[in-house]
Amino acid sequence: MQTTSQDKLTIFDFSIENNGQGWYIVNDGVMGGLSEGRLIVENDMAVFKGEVSTDNNGGFTMVQNRFKAIKTSQFKAFVVKLKGDGKSYQFRVKSDKYQQYSYVYQFSTSGDWEEITIPFADLVPQFRGRLLNVPNFDGNKIEEIAFLIGNKRNESFELNLISLTAE
Repeated sequence: MQTTSQDKLTIFDFSIENNGQGWYIVNDGVMGGLSEGRLIVENDMAVFKGEVSTDNNGGFTMVQNRFKAIKTSQFKAFVVKLKGDGKSYQFRVKSDKYQQYSYVYQFSTSGDWEEITIPFADLVPQFRGRLLNVPNFDGNKIEEIAFLIGNKRNESFELNLISLTAE
């Protein structure tokens, strides 16, 4: 879902479009891990929750969405309206869905409803947790977004998402 005004582009808003269409979970089971995340869409929000396990060389779970290219060049930052559980998460974006690496922004949640502002210039290129020697996100377009938890410890988590905009 996209809506655009002069100063804001809504990329998703679960309070308007109350479904999980296009969102899917990637658990560390792809690498032998045992973490388990799930996404539930209810009450005008998406709830990404589950258990992270470091057993079997695991330690992450992620929810992501791929879509046709969205032009973001007229904006400078993403703004996410969310409520976390006091834990740290990553916001991840790809400018091309076939790109091997993601642009990553690490943020901590307060346990209250908040808006997290993510300047495009602060999204750093990473592949499997390693910083790459390529420029930071240029802000021209996106084809994939994701939220990941992987704090190198066993833990339960819950991240409530309302919306993501480019501003």
